[in-house]
Amino acid sequence: MQSVLRRLQLGSGIVLLTYLFLHLINHALAIWSLDLAGRGLQAALWLWRSIPGTLVLYGAATLHFSLALHTIYTRRQWTLQPAEWIRLWAGLSLPLLLIRHAVTTRLASTLYGFEPNYERVVITLLSSGTQGLQLALLAPGWVHGCLGLWFRLRHHPSAQRLKPALLTFAILLPLLSAAGFFRMMRTVETKNFILPAADPKLVAHQLALDAWRHDLVAIYLVVTICAFVAGQMRNGLERQRQQRNR
Repeated sequence: MQSVLRRLQLGSGIVLLTYLFLHLINHALAIWSLDLAGRGLQAALWLWRSIPGTLVLYGAATLHFSLALHTIYTRRQWTLQPAEWIRLWAGLSLPLLLIRHAVTTRLASTLYGFEPNYERVVITLLSSGTQGLQLALLAPGWVHGCLGLWFRLRHHPSAQRLKPALLTFAILLPLLSAAGFFRMMRTVETKNFILPAADPKLVAHQLALDAWRHDLVAIYLVVTICAFVAGQMRNGLERQRQQRNR
Protein backbone atom coordinates (compact mmCIF):
# COMPACT_ATOMS: atom_id res chain seq x y z
CA MET A 1 0.00 0.00 0.00
CA GLN A 2 2.81 2.43 0.83
CA SER A 3 4.38 1.72 -2.56
CA VAL A 4 1.08 2.50 -4.31
CA LEU A 5 0.66 5.72 -2.34
CA ARG A 6 4.19 6.83 -3.21
CA ARG A 7 3.55 6.21 -6.89
CA LEU A 8 0.28 8.13 -6.76
CA GLN A 9 2.06 10.97 -4.99
CA LEU A 10 4.81 11.00 -7.62
CA GLY A 11 2.37 10.88 -10.54
CA SER A 12 0.13 13.65 -9.22
CA GLY A 13 3.19 15.71 -8.31
CA ILE A 14 4.56 15.43 -11.85
CA VAL A 15 1.26 16.73 -13.23
CA LEU A 16 1.37 19.75 -10.91
CA LEU A 17 5.06 20.34 -11.66
CA THR A 18 4.25 20.27 -15.39
CA TYR A 19 1.54 22.87 -14.81
CA LEU A 20 4.02 25.12 -12.97
CA PHE A 21 6.69 24.51 -15.61
CA LEU A 22 4.37 25.66 -18.41
CA HIS A 23 3.32 28.66 -16.33
CA LEU A 24 6.94 29.69 -15.81
CA ILE A 25 7.74 29.13 -19.48
CA ASN A 26 4.82 31.37 -20.48
CA HIS A 27 6.12 34.18 -18.29
CA ALA A 28 9.65 33.72 -19.64
CA LEU A 29 8.38 34.08 -23.22
CA ALA A 30 7.48 37.69 -22.42
CA ILE A 31 11.20 38.49 -22.43
CA TRP A 32 10.89 38.39 -26.22
CA SER A 33 7.38 39.78 -26.64
CA LEU A 34 4.02 40.05 -24.91
CA ASP A 35 2.35 38.58 -28.01
CA LEU A 36 4.52 35.46 -27.82
CA ALA A 37 3.67 35.04 -24.15
CA GLY A 38 0.00 35.53 -25.04
CA ARG A 39 0.15 32.73 -27.60
CA GLY A 40 1.75 30.50 -24.98
CA LEU A 41 -1.04 31.39 -22.56
CA GLN A 42 -3.72 30.50 -25.09
CA ALA A 43 -2.05 27.12 -25.68
CA ALA A 44 -1.93 26.50 -21.92
CA LEU A 45 -5.59 27.50 -21.53
CA TRP A 46 -6.53 25.14 -24.36
CA LEU A 47 -4.67 22.32 -22.60
CA TRP A 48 -5.85 22.83 -19.02
CA ARG A 49 -9.40 23.97 -19.81
CA SER A 50 -10.17 20.98 -21.97
CA ILE A 51 -12.21 18.28 -20.23
CA PRO A 52 -9.23 15.87 -20.01
CA GLY A 53 -6.90 18.67 -18.89
CA THR A 54 -9.34 19.85 -16.21
CA LEU A 55 -9.83 16.33 -14.87
CA VAL A 56 -6.10 15.63 -14.84
CA LEU A 57 -5.05 18.96 -13.26
CA TYR A 58 -7.68 19.27 -10.56
CA GLY A 59 -7.72 15.52 -9.98
CA ALA A 60 -3.96 15.59 -9.45
CA ALA A 61 -4.26 18.60 -7.12
CA THR A 62 -6.97 16.89 -5.05
CA LEU A 63 -5.07 13.60 -4.91
CA HIS A 64 -1.75 15.25 -4.02
CA PHE A 65 -3.36 17.30 -1.27
CA SER A 66 -5.18 14.24 0.12
CA LEU A 67 -1.93 12.28 0.22
CA ALA A 68 -0.22 15.22 1.92
CA LEU A 69 -2.93 15.22 4.61
CA HIS A 70 -2.43 11.46 5.01
CA THR A 71 1.33 12.01 5.45
CA ILE A 72 0.78 14.77 8.01
CA TYR A 73 -1.67 12.60 9.96
CA THR A 74 0.41 9.42 9.95
CA ARG A 75 3.86 10.94 10.60
CA ARG A 76 5.28 9.69 13.90
CA GLN A 77 8.07 12.22 14.33
CA TRP A 78 8.93 15.62 12.90
CA THR A 79 12.71 15.53 13.04
CA LEU A 80 13.49 16.46 9.44
CA GLN A 81 16.50 17.51 7.44
CA PRO A 82 16.58 21.20 6.39
CA ALA A 83 15.77 20.26 2.77
CA GLU A 84 12.73 18.32 3.99
CA TRP A 85 11.52 21.33 6.00
CA ILE A 86 11.90 23.53 2.92
CA ARG A 87 10.00 21.01 0.83
CA LEU A 88 7.23 20.79 3.45
CA TRP A 89 6.90 24.57 3.72
CA ALA A 90 6.86 24.95 -0.05
CA GLY A 91 4.33 22.16 -0.49
CA LEU A 92 1.94 23.64 2.05
CA SER A 93 2.18 26.96 0.18
CA LEU A 94 1.28 25.39 -3.19
CA PRO A 95 -2.51 25.20 -2.61
CA LEU A 96 -2.52 28.94 -1.92
CA LEU A 97 -1.25 29.45 -5.48
CA LEU A 98 -3.79 27.06 -6.96
CA ILE A 99 -6.69 28.56 -5.01
CA ARG A 100 -5.82 32.12 -5.99
CA HIS A 101 -5.22 31.18 -9.61
CA ALA A 102 -8.34 29.01 -9.88
CA VAL A 103 -10.59 31.72 -8.42
CA THR A 104 -9.08 34.63 -10.37
CA THR A 105 -9.06 32.87 -13.75
CA ARG A 106 -11.02 29.62 -13.94
CA LEU A 107 -13.87 30.46 -11.57
CA ALA A 108 -14.13 34.03 -12.89
CA SER A 109 -14.30 32.64 -16.43
CA THR A 110 -16.87 29.94 -15.61
CA LEU A 111 -19.18 32.14 -13.52
CA TYR A 112 -18.73 35.61 -15.04
CA GLY A 113 -17.26 35.13 -18.52
CA PHE A 114 -13.86 36.70 -17.78
CA GLU A 115 -11.37 35.60 -20.45
CA PRO A 116 -7.82 36.18 -19.22
CA ASN A 117 -4.92 37.42 -21.29
CA TYR A 118 -1.62 38.68 -19.96
CA GLU A 119 -2.45 42.35 -20.47
CA ARG A 120 -5.70 42.04 -18.49
CA VAL A 121 -4.01 39.99 -15.78
CA VAL A 122 -1.12 42.45 -15.43
CA ILE A 123 -3.49 45.43 -15.32
CA THR A 124 -5.49 43.71 -12.57
CA LEU A 125 -2.33 42.96 -10.58
CA LEU A 126 -0.96 46.47 -10.99
CA SER A 127 -4.30 48.02 -10.06
CA SER A 128 -4.52 45.93 -6.88
CA GLY A 129 -0.80 46.16 -6.06
CA THR A 130 -0.45 42.36 -5.91
CA GLN A 131 2.12 41.88 -8.68
CA GLY A 132 4.80 40.91 -6.16
CA LEU A 133 2.49 38.33 -4.60
CA GLN A 134 1.94 36.71 -7.99
CA LEU A 135 5.68 36.17 -8.40
CA ALA A 136 6.11 34.97 -4.83
CA LEU A 137 3.34 32.40 -5.11
CA LEU A 138 4.96 30.58 -8.03
CA ALA A 139 8.25 29.97 -6.24
CA PRO A 140 7.11 27.64 -3.40
CA GLY A 141 5.35 25.23 -5.75
CA TRP A 142 8.36 25.05 -8.04
CA VAL A 143 10.75 24.49 -5.09
CA HIS A 144 8.49 21.79 -3.64
CA GLY A 145 8.14 19.97 -6.95
CA CYS A 146 11.84 20.09 -7.81
CA LEU A 147 12.87 18.87 -4.35
CA GLY A 148 10.28 16.11 -4.37
CA LEU A 149 11.42 14.90 -7.79
CA TRP A 150 15.06 15.09 -6.75
CA PHE A 151 14.44 13.02 -3.59
CA ARG A 152 13.05 10.28 -5.84
CA LEU A 153 15.84 10.44 -8.41
CA ARG A 154 18.94 11.21 -6.34
CA HIS A 155 19.91 7.56 -5.83
CA HIS A 156 20.27 6.98 -9.57
CA PRO A 157 23.84 7.41 -10.88
CA SER A 158 22.63 9.33 -13.94
CA ALA A 159 20.80 11.81 -11.71
CA GLN A 160 23.97 12.45 -9.74
CA ARG A 161 25.90 13.09 -12.96
CA LEU A 162 23.24 15.55 -14.13
CA LYS A 163 22.90 17.25 -10.74
CA PRO A 164 24.75 20.50 -11.73
CA ALA A 165 22.66 20.87 -14.92
CA LEU A 166 19.40 20.10 -13.08
CA LEU A 167 20.22 22.59 -10.33
CA THR A 168 21.07 25.27 -12.89
CA PHE A 169 17.79 24.66 -14.71
CA ALA A 170 15.76 24.69 -11.48
CA ILE A 171 17.24 28.09 -10.53
CA LEU A 172 17.39 29.65 -14.00
CA LEU A 173 13.79 29.02 -15.09
CA PRO A 174 12.15 30.99 -12.21
CA LEU A 175 14.62 33.83 -12.79
CA LEU A 176 13.73 33.95 -16.49
CA SER A 177 10.05 33.79 -15.56
CA ALA A 178 10.44 36.74 -13.17
CA ALA A 179 12.32 38.69 -15.86
CA GLY A 180 9.53 37.97 -18.32
CA PHE A 181 6.88 39.07 -15.86
CA PHE A 182 8.68 42.35 -15.16
CA ARG A 183 8.97 42.85 -18.92
CA MET A 184 5.21 42.34 -19.23
CA MET A 185 4.58 44.94 -16.55
CA ARG A 186 6.86 47.46 -18.26
CA THR A 187 5.23 46.76 -21.63
CA VAL A 188 1.73 47.28 -20.25
CA GLU A 189 2.74 50.44 -18.39
CA THR A 190 4.46 51.86 -21.50
CA LYS A 191 1.57 50.95 -23.74
CA ASN A 192 -0.95 52.48 -21.33
CA PHE A 193 0.56 55.72 -20.03
CA ILE A 194 -2.51 56.05 -17.82
CA LEU A 195 -3.22 52.59 -16.48
CA PRO A 196 -6.77 51.59 -17.51
CA ALA A 197 -9.24 50.17 -15.08
CA ALA A 198 -9.28 46.45 -14.45
CA ASP A 199 -11.67 44.31 -16.46
CA PRO A 200 -15.23 45.42 -15.57
CA LYS A 201 -16.40 41.84 -15.17
CA LEU A 202 -13.79 41.29 -12.48
CA VAL A 203 -14.54 44.64 -10.82
CA ALA A 204 -18.27 43.94 -10.75
CA HIS A 205 -17.82 40.56 -9.09
CA GLN A 206 -14.68 41.23 -7.07
CA LEU A 207 -16.39 40.87 -3.70
CA ALA A 208 -17.87 37.51 -4.68
CA LEU A 209 -14.50 36.27 -5.97
CA ASP A 210 -12.76 37.49 -2.81
CA ALA A 211 -15.32 35.60 -0.72
CA TRP A 212 -14.68 32.42 -2.72
CA ARG A 213 -10.93 32.81 -2.27
CA HIS A 214 -11.12 33.55 1.45
CA ASP A 215 -13.50 30.63 2.09
CA LEU A 216 -11.34 28.15 0.15
CA VAL A 217 -8.17 29.32 1.90
CA ALA A 218 -9.90 29.03 5.29
CA ILE A 219 -11.09 25.50 4.49
CA TYR A 220 -7.59 24.53 3.38
CA LEU A 221 -5.98 25.88 6.55
CA VAL A 222 -8.58 24.30 8.85
CA VAL A 223 -8.29 20.87 7.18
CA THR A 224 -4.47 20.97 7.30
CA ILE A 225 -4.36 22.02 10.96
CA CYS A 226 -6.95 19.37 11.87
CA ALA A 227 -4.87 16.66 10.16
CA PHE A 228 -1.80 17.71 12.16
CA VAL A 229 -3.66 17.94 15.49
CA ALA A 230 -5.41 14.60 14.91
CA GLY A 231 -2.08 12.97 14.10
CA GLN A 232 -0.48 14.34 17.27
CA MET A 233 -3.42 13.12 19.35
CA ARG A 234 -3.12 9.65 17.81
CA ASN A 235 0.63 9.62 18.47
CA GLY A 236 0.01 10.61 22.09
CA LEU A 237 -2.56 7.83 22.56
CA GLU A 238 -0.17 5.30 21.03
CA ARG A 239 2.61 6.36 23.41
CA GLN A 240 0.24 6.02 26.37
CA ARG A 241 -0.75 2.51 25.28
CA GLN A 242 2.88 1.52 24.86
CA GLN A 243 3.72 2.80 28.34
CA ARG A 244 0.81 0.85 29.89
CA ASN A 245 1.90 -2.35 28.13
CA ARG A 246 5.46 -2.17 29.51
